[in-house]
Amino acid sequence: MPRFDDSEKKRAEQEGRLLAKGLNASPGAAYGKAIFDADRAEELGKAGTPVVLVRPETSPDDVHGMLVAKGILTARGGATSHAAVVARGLGLPCVAGCEGIRVNEEQHLFRVVGSDMVIKEGDDISIDGATGEVFAGIIKTMDADFNKETDLKKLLNWADGFRKLGVWANADYPRDAQRAITFGAEGIGLCRTEHMFMEQERLPIVQKMILAKTKAEREAALDQLLPFQQSDFKGIFEAMVDPDSNEGYPVVIRLIDPPLHEFLPSYEELLVDVTRLETQGGHEAELAEKRQLLEAVGSMREMNPMLGLRGCRLGLLFPEINVMQTRAILGAAAELEKAGKKLHPKIMIPLVGHVNELKEVRRQLESAAAEIAREAGRPIDYKFGTMIELPRAALTADQIAPVADFFSFGTNDLTQTTFGYSRDDAEGKFLLKYVEGLDVPGMKDKVKILPLNPFQTLDRDGVGQLVAMAVEKGRKANPDIELGICGEHGGDPDSIEFCNQIGLDYVSCSPFRVPVARLAAAQAALTRSEKDR
Repeated sequence: MPRFDDSEKKRAEQEGRLLAKGLNASPGAAYGKAIFDADRAEELGKAGTPVVLVRPETSPDDVHGMLVAKGILTARGGATSHAAVVARGLGLPCVAGCEGIRVNEEQHLFRVVGSDMVIKEGDDISIDGATGEVFAGIIKTMDADFNKETDLKKLLNWADGFRKLGVWANADYPRDAQRAITFGAEGIGLCRTEHMFMEQERLPIVQKMILAKTKAEREAALDQLLPFQQSDFKGIFEAMVDPDSNEGYPVVIRLIDPPLHEFLPSYEELLVDVTRLETQGGHEAELAEKRQLLEAVGSMREMNPMLGLRGCRLGLLFPEINVMQTRAILGAAAELEKAGKKLHPKIMIPLVGHVNELKEVRRQLESAAAEIAREAGRPIDYKFGTMIELPRAALTADQIAPVADFFSFGTNDLTQTTFGYSRDDAEGKFLLKYVEGLDVPGMKDKVKILPLNPFQTLDRDGVGQLVAMAVEKGRKANPDIELGICGEHGGDPDSIEFCNQIGLDYVSCSPFRVPVARLAAAQAALTRSEKDR
């Protein structure tokens, strides 16, 4: 992971080039041209120009630009915002929730709050994802090569001899999976399939599927997506196979989770386009198309999409989407098994809150799995499980466990739904003040509301209690159930200690946090052993 040269960074501070400070959302340092549009970032990045993508906040629409950027800077968002999660998965430095800047998308610039400083498109900036600092100009970076860190690798190998927890990684692309293996991961605990939908050649097909007026039209679009998805999963499975034994590491693939409107242009942008075309006149065909799209997006709008039509709810209303993904996953596995590779795909059904949701989705997908096995002419090794990310799911884990082969605790959403904090807004608006302390008139010291940021370190008293309860209830109802955590807490040492304490089987984190997780898991095991004496 690159970092700034200390002397160069100190010089930049002395020269007054420190512009603002946001949330240290993904470690590492980067410099490049400030670019405010994902399409332009992709164009320049592919041409070899170092780019830092600057956005008010990112969305799935920006992934193609993020893939080629050297770093990400957002004015809004927190530790589990889209920008932060994707950046950590890609190993990109990211500063999120930088409230000290005001991004103007139309003018392609940002202004620094409290000064006359303006950074325009093409200006050089540098960001430090470890500290959250943003600088004007270029600061030289120093690269680190894990394969050359012989002392570190020796220490981690020693640690592996003591830890009880497995250490897996969150990875959405084959290159992430391969990087995770290099860092010592023993499996993939979360592969988010929606990121695959955002590739440029697929997005129009995805949008066609979303806008389909009949099931037949939707299935026709899904048939076009199937080869893309199967190729994606084949690449990930191949990256996770030990070349010596042909034995595959376990791979947990989450079915599509976000609401469908995230794959379409924003309602506000479409409204502006329609209004502009109506005013100009003479663009009847384009206007008709934009109006149709505006109507479709408008029909999908929700007051709170995070609690709306997404996850298993989406799969229950449109089962053909989940069926296509299941066929792609198991089809890829069957293809590789013919070549002698032993694979262990695990299909995760997200956002289950009631056991009947899991029962019905699993029933539908078991049928698709049986069909794939018949076509392959052989049985396929697979498991179905669910993500525990809602308080009700944790409270009723004893009802859900008999229907699941595994639980994976999605502690990002579980923290959000337990606290009632928006993970995208809270950190920038009030949560950091809760942690750092509030200035209260008449009081000398700041008043701290929370000891730690619950999106970075697991809240043991509340969220942790739900997880521990679900572990106990789940294992009692299904002694063979496999239990892991795939939220961002899976790479936090304090949270890992808690996961070891309550008896999880593994933690899963971004690839670059795997070495830290291996060491923390060993420390947790040794600490527990010392306490038990």
